[in-house]
Amino acid sequence: MGSYPNPPPAPRFTHTPETLKKDTQRIIESSRKLDDTLAAEITPESATFENVVKPLSEDENYMSLEVAILGFYQYVSTDKALRDASSESEKELEEFGIESSMRQDIYKLVSAVAAKNESGLDPESLRLLEKMNKDYIRNGLALPEDKRERFKEIKKELSTLGIEFSKRLNEENGGIWFTPEELKGVPEDVLGGLKKGDGENEGKLWLTFKYPDLFPAMKYAVNPETRKKIFIGNENKCNENVAVFKKAIELRDEKARLLGFKSHAEFVLDAKMAKTPEKVYEFLNDLRERLIPGGEKEIARLREFKKADTQANNVTDDGHYYLWDHRYYDRMLLENEYKLDAQKVAEYFPIAHTIEGMMKIFETLFGLEFVEVTGDEKHVWHEDTKQFRVYNEKSTDGAEQEFVGWLYLDLHPREGKYGHAANFNLQQGFLDKEGTRRYPATALVCNFSKPTEKKPSLLQHDEVVTLFHELGHGIHDLVARTRYARFHGTNVVRDFVEAPSQMLENWCWTASEIISLSSHYETGQKIPEDLVKTIINTKHVNDALFNLRQLHFAFFDMKVHTLQAHEDVKKLDPTIEYNKLRTEITLLDPPQGLGDDYGHGEATFGHLMGGYDAGYYGYLWSQVFSTDMFYSAFKADPMNGVQGRRYRHTVLERGGSQDEMETLKQFLGREPNSDAFFEDLGLSKKSS
Repeated sequence: MGSYPNPPPAPRFTHTPETLKKDTQRIIESSRKLDDTLAAEITPESATFENVVKPLSEDENYMSLEVAILGFYQYVSTDKALRDASSESEKELEEFGIESSMRQDIYKLVSAVAAKNESGLDPESLRLLEKMNKDYIRNGLALPEDKRERFKEIKKELSTLGIEFSKRLNEENGGIWFTPEELKGVPEDVLGGLKKGDGENEGKLWLTFKYPDLFPAMKYAVNPETRKKIFIGNENKCNENVAVFKKAIELRDEKARLLGFKSHAEFVLDAKMAKTPEKVYEFLNDLRERLIPGGEKEIARLREFKKADTQANNVTDDGHYYLWDHRYYDRMLLENEYKLDAQKVAEYFPIAHTIEGMMKIFETLFGLEFVEVTGDEKHVWHEDTKQFRVYNEKSTDGAEQEFVGWLYLDLHPREGKYGHAANFNLQQGFLDKEGTRRYPATALVCNFSKPTEKKPSLLQHDEVVTLFHELGHGIHDLVARTRYARFHGTNVVRDFVEAPSQMLENWCWTASEIISLSSHYETGQKIPEDLVKTIINTKHVNDALFNLRQLHFAFFDMKVHTLQAHEDVKKLDPTIEYNKLRTEITLLDPPQGLGDDYGHGEATFGHLMGGYDAGYYGYLWSQVFSTDMFYSAFKADPMNGVQGRRYRHTVLERGGSQDEMETLKQFLGREPNSDAFFEDLGLSKKSS
């Protein structure tokens, strides 16, 4: 590996279902033993930060080296038995986490420490104590015993429901048989990768609901009936999750009311930047009001496209603009009016070169260096996965380069793998008992099209944006330097967590960076400047409709989590609510004659069962912060390494170790505002 200093050992991914089970039990037993010892040996009178909070935090730190990996196999392993064991491990660890977080004896000790206001604690340790104490209270430990027991039951059931929901979604393997004629218009690259039928399906092709099949079919299939079938099939691909979702929102509401909150959203937001449901609704309603005129204009334009297209293809136009029309006509508008051919653009972004270019950008901006691990030193969970050592740049004084962490890229779909794009933290960074730094490991798990015999994997521009976004989370994970694992990297409040990754998307819309990332897969030529201009000109095409779609998700999330009475939650039909709100907000027409339960989108909405409940607004909310940061520090000079390093050290390094609003103010030198956000969208600035 050249002259790079040897890093600490990388994580190993050698578990079997049996060892995974043993490790899970060992971790649980060790942690429970610590709780028991503290409860037996220390009284509230003798409790201090040193003898209570410190050992608890050290236990949390060391658990973080193993726990995420045990639960990670369920998303990436090709072995179903290992996926099942991983899912079971996560369930057992979550149940133990609930049991541990609801121990009255430990709460009394932590609460006693908090009440003593010990002097001499550093700011991060003070924040740890404050958060730990508040977590116990939010876990119902200030409740009388009968309510506390019910609270604990609910927490356990919600954990099980979340794992069940996610497992079904990951293992969903549905699809539809189509004739080649029905798939007319879908690119050959996609059709060539589809499974061919035999017997009664002889001559047909199996189109799955995985992204590399689904999106091209919705963008290019000429026949509207084909798109409609795919759309409705995709909406109904996981209907066994309908009851799981409904049960989860009922239990969340009951749990919040036990603690004295009026709704689950009020409970969740109490610990976020937004603070109250009223504040979130104010933000969402304001944004919706500003977006609707633009959305109506965009729809009118797209309807014209549809009218001309249906006439040209001798199809009857019934005057509707359907949910399954949008990707198709959006693509057509970009091609015809903006002359943007997404397939042509993709030829300039072979995945290997794009990743290399992206890493160079991050090296320049943040002072990092990525070194791929190969041969016997490589330790990964699947042969397609790439592993990198990440170092700080070489120092000018000749000192040894400092290791930063491990990065993994798992980029293509396969059976049983997580079906979306996400960043998974595998190990947190922290200072261990001896004061030595432990380094993070982080993985990007995506589903970009696989290479074929004729072509490498080529990324469309929106996939390049996705790659930057997810690696943005990865960089946050890698460069964070906190004392405690609890505050490492992306362990920030949910309505801030997306801001750093959203900010890095801006480089995908900067001419110089698009050119530097590009290399035609056959000729190696850079992308022509006129094509770059076209890409940039399309940044906000149909943006109002895109953001209205995001608002639909955010409003639905808030609606199901802010009902006035528990009885209202029980009476609610989330499916009807999801579909009605979609029609009202997105301005796209639903299928006619099928009622409001034509599809069950909420049953595939993994975010709301994976930690974004009463938090989906955070995607748009944090966009305000990310745009403010980009405009103030990088818009004039995106590759300014001084600003990049300042951003790394002021924002990313801190993780959640201080109040996120404080971090923002330190970086901006002022309170954040939404001016840049609305300017970027081409909307009027928010009047004060």
